[in-house]
Amino acid sequence: MRPVVITGLGMISPLGGDCQSSFEATLAARSAICRVPEALSAGLPNLLMAPAAVEPTTLLGSQEAGLDRAAQLGMVAAQQAMADAGIDLHPPDADRFGVFVGIGFAGAHTLDAMFARYYTALYGSEQLRKRATVVHPLSVPRMMANAVHAAVSLRYGLRGMGNTYAVACASSAVAAGEAMRAIRHGYLDAALVVGAESMLTPGSFVAWNALRVMARVYGDDPAASCRPFDRERSGFVLGEGAAALVLESDARARSRGGRPHAELVGYGASSDAHHLTAPSAQGQAAAMRQALAEAGLEPGQIGYLNAHGTATEAGDVVESQAILDVFGAAAAALPISSTKAVHGHLIGAGGAVELALSILAMHKGWAPPTAHLEDLDPRCPLDYLPLNAREIGPIDAVMSNSFAFGGSNASLIARRVRH
Repeated sequence: MRPVVITGLGMISPLGGDCQSSFEATLAARSAICRVPEALSAGLPNLLMAPAAVEPTTLLGSQEAGLDRAAQLGMVAAQQAMADAGIDLHPPDADRFGVFVGIGFAGAHTLDAMFARYYTALYGSEQLRKRATVVHPLSVPRMMANAVHAAVSLRYGLRGMGNTYAVACASSAVAAGEAMRAIRHGYLDAALVVGAESMLTPGSFVAWNALRVMARVYGDDPAASCRPFDRERSGFVLGEGAAALVLESDARARSRGGRPHAELVGYGASSDAHHLTAPSAQGQAAAMRQALAEAGLEPGQIGYLNAHGTATEAGDVVESQAILDVFGAAAAALPISSTKAVHGHLIGAGGAVELALSILAMHKGWAPPTAHLEDLDPRCPLDYLPLNAREIGPIDAVMSNSFAFGGSNASLIARRVRH
């Protein structure tokens, strides 16, 4: 099987408009979490969110103005990753270059705006009622799950196989893993992987609030309200953003003089078959074990783990149990953190964002902290890097976990390129 390398990275997150600024903010534990403005809160008090640090339309051309916000974020990340990889529009091997996208809920902004307009008109004046059903003719293409895939493929002329994965919080981790396997097994020579999400709308906040998994405002400091692995954690904060990775066969990258950031070596995916929303340590451990086996690595060879770490009561404890189960004696020395404490839960984009941050940690030799972790829950007895970044020196491999509602689990492993 062919080695697969990552030659391009791109990101737009609540922490910054690119990979470097986002990573620097994670190291500094600089939180992007804030209160939800009244216009978006749908009458619910004390809601929190982590909006993108940069307005995506300022980084795009007029042709992307009509896309849903999630697709705009995805396009920004894709542009950065392709530029970082040094790949132009319409590559000569476009038939062997695919697009793999992960997104949890596509078209949230388009859907919310459409229904708001419809009901406002329906219960308005007689003149407005007559126009209640008049909506934008591209409403469906804007909302469809594969809107990001379509926009990116059209922009770059990429005609290879690819798919859109809607696996809740594991979506873009699954997209990256499946793209890796498509290249490894010879179906493609390259792939652009994009994770994108934007659900900061009144309708989304009402729905998520009903699940009782959203963080409460911590004291008088909204920015410190997402507290993974802390005794006083109360849930996660919904964020928006996107990340993209260019994957290539090692042979293709070498032939064109590409400079790999890392090799993507392991991918594990499992289903809990346990509960719709409650996590399973057994299922999570299965994904991590698969990733290690595919990478050909022992647990002690992982130098940093970016945990799923959502700051929910059950989630953090179950993930800790799963890590202990897989890593055994090596778990005590493993640096682990949850960057969601500062950038929020990016749902479908989370896997790609957190994998990219993990790769940067490997290169920089510094692991980001778990911000706001002041009082470790004794049921989470691992080295979760509380409060401050840590210098971890030269490490060879990193793991990133993404676990989803519905019981879908994905783990990814990247390592230094070996030449």
